[in-house]
Amino acid sequence: MFKIRLCGVFIITFFILAKISFCSEGNPQELEPIVISKQKQFFLNIYSTDADNDQAFNYQSSIENLSNLPVDLQSRALKSSIQADFSLRGGTFQQILILLNGQRINDPQTAHHNSDIPFTKEDIKKTEVIPGASSSLFGADAIGGAINFALSVPKEKKFVWEFGAGNNRNGYGLFSLSDKFKELGFRVSVEDAQSKGFREDTDYKKFTSSLSTNYDFAQGSWENNFGYQEKNFGAYDFYTPDKGYLSREQTRTYLLSSGLNLSHENLLIKPSFLWRRHYDKFVLDKTQLRSNSVNQHRTDMFTPSIYLQKEIGVLGKVGLGAEWGQERITSTNLGRHVREHKSILLDDSTALGEKWEIGSSLRWDDFSDFGKVYTGSLSAKFKFTFAAAFNFGISRSMRVPSFTELYYSDSTTIGNDGLAAEKSWNYETGFEYKQEGFSTGLCLFLRQEKEMIDWVRSDPTQKWQAKNFTRGNVFGVEYVLHNKFNRLFGLDANYIYTDKNTDSQGYLYKYGPNYAQHLVNTTFNLVLPFGQQEIGFNYKKRPGRRGWLLMNSGFNYNLNRNAKIFLHAENILNVEYQDIAGIPQPGRYIEAGLRLQW
Repeated sequence: MFKIRLCGVFIITFFILAKISFCSEGNPQELEPIVISKQKQFFLNIYSTDADNDQAFNYQSSIENLSNLPVDLQSRALKSSIQADFSLRGGTFQQILILLNGQRINDPQTAHHNSDIPFTKEDIKKTEVIPGASSSLFGADAIGGAINFALSVPKEKKFVWEFGAGNNRNGYGLFSLSDKFKELGFRVSVEDAQSKGFREDTDYKKFTSSLSTNYDFAQGSWENNFGYQEKNFGAYDFYTPDKGYLSREQTRTYLLSSGLNLSHENLLIKPSFLWRRHYDKFVLDKTQLRSNSVNQHRTDMFTPSIYLQKEIGVLGKVGLGAEWGQERITSTNLGRHVREHKSILLDDSTALGEKWEIGSSLRWDDFSDFGKVYTGSLSAKFKFTFAAAFNFGISRSMRVPSFTELYYSDSTTIGNDGLAAEKSWNYETGFEYKQEGFSTGLCLFLRQEKEMIDWVRSDPTQKWQAKNFTRGNVFGVEYVLHNKFNRLFGLDANYIYTDKNTDSQGYLYKYGPNYAQHLVNTTFNLVLPFGQQEIGFNYKKRPGRRGWLLMNSGFNYNLNRNAKIFLHAENILNVEYQDIAGIPQPGRYIEAGLRLQW
């Protein structure tokens, strides 16, 4: 009944409010699109990349761009956009919530597919990293934090053609066209990338296409985004470290996101809908195509929702949201399963005088397989000067197991359909200082985890099995710095220390403690008369392993206002390292290309 009522509310709101907007008196005016999403609420910490800021690194995708933020990007391929896991503050790859325009898009089969985002870097305006306490606002999976990919709205005529080529016979081409006719804007983007790989079974092909439209009217806008992506890549030991399997994986992703952004008599209203379909074909050993070596999966996600926000006196901005979601899987290995959830959200952000900002949220979720769960957050910021502030936060988060953790089975691994949902409490406090050209921040965080899930076994003769652990604590320190020394030279740096204490209960771990105990990113920016130069250093150390230091560089040379050539180099020192133990990473990589834009 809840599903029927929520879909009814969604449909009725969609059409009635659209009718009100289209029938308003007077002609539609050229307005900035009104963005109504939970990202506009008060957050303690948020780090972002902005596509409007020209960057000399000239990454192929927005996922690669995350490598300079406080994110542990665990790549298995030459390019992170082919296959990578995300980790924040010591969380596992399953404990990170992935959002598109504020809507959850985590893959229900396994979070290994969370990097299958079917949009190009021309479609994504900004990537936002929301670690810790504030991220619980968005629902399940945000135990370590959330990463939001915010799509840009087509609002001007723009043509982009870019191509690049590098060693390992790597190359890509990107085309994007956007325009606006009165109130209707659209964008079409197409990207094709391929590589022969840096060693056997590391080749790949990737194709991405997308279509975006936006219609502005007097009281808001209507935005639609559709993306398609297919990947075909060698997956050498991707999920079986040190076994030496020559594996193969093919994925296809369809994603449709639609939403109205409306303002009516000081009330902000956002009904939205998201559908994601994902196909995955995985061959464990492509040299022996036995029936039990080939797995094929199809998953579907449907999420209609509605969010309302109104400013109410001393209460500030009060938001109310309702959501229904369904996840389906049809798999040769995992079987057929359907699960649903329904959610109600209440959030508030307000300023108390000139010194205090307060944010809070309360969320109720009812999962068909895991029952009712309450989560929420409370955060505060105290500004003791115009530029400096202290902040505090506490939140409760949860995660339901993936279909793989519940039902997977092969010769070495077995799922567990009796798994319970993970739960955690996040605590953090910090200091920040911001002024023009300079900002810095220090944060201490603590996460208390309960019923965490990992793949373990008691001795080497047993299969790996997914199990819940009783408790674990994660403590850490996070520091960020931005300094624009002058109009020519700048520095961006961040450092995260994480200590994770979990009772292993005598089990052996499949992947081991695979979080970044020390993570350092430093980027030097130099603006030259003819272009821009960036030099970056990334240091990462995991528990029980040696750390490694990577040096990267990017250079742009402006031919004219519409054209530039670029040179991008990664791992310049040719360091041998394994981001995930047992899976070798590429050595030195150099790429050059041309970008035309007008």
